[in-house]
This record gives sequence, structure tokens and C-alpha cells, in this order.
Amino acid sequence: MNSSLPKTPFVAIACGGTGGHLFPGIAVAEQLKQRGCDVALLISPKDIDQQAVKSAVGMEVFTLPAVGLQNKNYLPFLASFGKSLFAAWKLFHRRRPDAVLAMGGFTSAPPVFAAKDMGAKTFLHESNTIPGRSNRFVSRFVDAAFVGFPEAAARLKSRKTEVTGTPVRPQFSPEAKVQNPESSCRTALGLAPELPTVLVVGGSQGARGLNDLVLSALPLLREKNWQWLHLTGAHDFEKVQAAYAANGIKAVVKPFLAEMNLALGAATACVSRAGASSLAEIAAMRLPSLLVPLPTAADNHQFFNATAFEKTGAARLLDQKNSPPETVAARLVEIVESDAVRLPMQAALGRWHAPQSAGQIAGMILSALGQGKSDPVRAAGEIKLKAIA
Repeated sequence: MNSSLPKTPFVAIACGGTGGHLFPGIAVAEQLKQRGCDVALLISPKDIDQQAVKSAVGMEVFTLPAVGLQNKNYLPFLASFGKSLFAAWKLFHRRRPDAVLAMGGFTSAPPVFAAKDMGAKTFLHESNTIPGRSNRFVSRFVDAAFVGFPEAAARLKSRKTEVTGTPVRPQFSPEAKVQNPESSCRTALGLAPELPTVLVVGGSQGARGLNDLVLSALPLLREKNWQWLHLTGAHDFEKVQAAYAANGIKAVVKPFLAEMNLALGAATACVSRAGASSLAEIAAMRLPSLLVPLPTAADNHQFFNATAFEKTGAARLLDQKNSPPETVAARLVEIVESDAVRLPMQAALGRWHAPQSAGQIAGMILSALGQGKSDPVRAAGEIKLKAIA
């Protein structure tokens, strides 16, 4: 064996728990693969994780025990954390990583500590304006942190923080939308290719409050020659499907859809939660949206994400508890039918799109490993995002 041959970097990305952690992690993994790295994805046992990684070609996938802190139940949390830490330690002893990237959530924390014990470089990415508890804790131990919103940097304790934006997969971009136009996306999803289309999506787990808010406005919109694509989550599928039928409204209703690039590509407008990964995809596709923050989100971070978009004219914010049907309907008519509203919103969304984010993060990880320089477009991306703050 020729020991003079360069070593192939091995990078593990801990990205399990929610789609908001998984999909940005996969985007970075794809960039690392393109740059010659071996990559492993560390995920949780949740079904969303298991389904999402089927699209990750050429990467190892390992399932670690889920870690969560609910209602201050610290003993179960410590037990699950310990199991995941031991599993990561065993995994890394079989093959030592050169670097580990944590994408957020407590499931991503144990691999960071296991990797540090072996001398690997460690990094995290925080996509929200208000960092989660796990990232706030882990940030003081990593070599560098990457953030999606400039506001998040001051809330982390890392020795080095870079504003990169939130990575999105290549199929989310204005270029992808040109290559796969609205009519093609609609046809692929069983929709009429010519009709304006409203997408309703509450995240990978669905959203009952969001579903109910939209259903309350349907009687006011039944005369519109629109069609709807409504992703309900597992629990509300039958109720939502029945509501569209009762109002005589054309709709494709699904509990879940893996091909979110088709959903966003088909849409004229969107009603969405305000998780950072969803917002990054909406910005990439320049999709005018009503944002309905999840009221129970940790530290109310979705509200602050949505507020940042609304302040720059990139979206409209609706309060789930205090938005009557008339307001919901009127706001939807504006973003579907009024160019005076849509066009400035699409221009503002362009300011939030960080197309080089995944490449920047991959480049900075490799630079820390002595495997080349950081991505040369990094500085331009930072200026663009900092101008929003």
C-alpha cells in the first residue's frame, strides 16, 4: 500500500430528528461527496429520517438512538443521551471521522462529544434566528459554528461563527424551476397544469392548527378558479380531504410528500410554518407565502424567523390564534392574484437565498482539515445575508 497517497477525508453529519435538520445536512453531504470525501449520515429511528435518506446516494447511513428532552424529564433524557453517545463512540472507533457536523437537535449532540474524544474537528449548523437548546450548549465545544440568520451568531458561544445561510438541495433553485416549470410539476402531482395552485404544508409532521386555519377560509374562496395541494400530516388527512370536497374545491390532499421540490415548483403561493429549512426552500424557489409560525416552537423561534422575512417584504405573517377567516382569505387572494404584491415579494425572497451555503460549509470544513481553501464565494454570501440584519 502506498502511504504517500492523500487520505480521503471522512466526515460524519449528524442530522436526524426532523426534516429541518435532515435536508440541509444532506445538501452539505452532497457537496462533500463532490469534493472527494467519504460521508456518513447519522440519523434517528424516526420514519421521516428513514424515508428522507433514501435519496442520499453513495453515503453510509447509521441510525443512532433518538434523544429528546420533553417537559423537563431529565432522567429519560440522560438515559437516551448516554445510549446515543455510546453508539456514536462505538461507530467512530470502527472508523474514526476527520470531522463531525451537527445540524441541530439533541440527537446531533452525542456524535460531537464522541468525535471530540477522538481528536476530530467538530462543527455545528444553526438554521434558526433563535438557536435551539442543544446548539446553544454544544456551541462552546465545537471548532466553528455556521448560522443561517445573522441574529443567531450572538446567541452561540462558539470560538468562531460564520454566517452561511441555510443549505438547500440543488433541486431547490430558480434554475431548477426554469428546467422543471410549474405546469410540469403540477402534472406530475395530478394537478391541472394551467390553474393557479395554493400549497399548504405544515412541515414533516403536519400541523393541525395550520390545517384548521386554512379550512376556516375555504368557504370564502370556493368561487376562485384555483386548485390546492394540501399536505396534512398523518392525523388530519381524512378531515381535510372531506372539507375540500364539501366546498367543491379542486384539491390534491396527501398526508406527506417526499418530492417537496415538485410541490414548491407547482405552487403559485404557499401557506407554511416558519421552520428555517422550509423558509430556505421557499426563498430558493421565490414562492410568495403566508407564514403561520408554530405557537409551541421552542423559544418561539418560528415567530422570529417569520418576522425576519416579513420585515424585508419576503413573506406575510399570520398569527394562528388571531387570524379570522376573512384575513386569511384576503391575504391569499393578494399573493395569488396581485402582481403588485407578488413581484416585490419574490424580489425580497431573492435576498434570503444563499445558493452557495452548502458549498461554503463543505469548503470551510475541508479548509479546517487542511484539504484546501474555503469556497471563494463565501464572502459574497456573507455580505448578502448581513445586509438583511
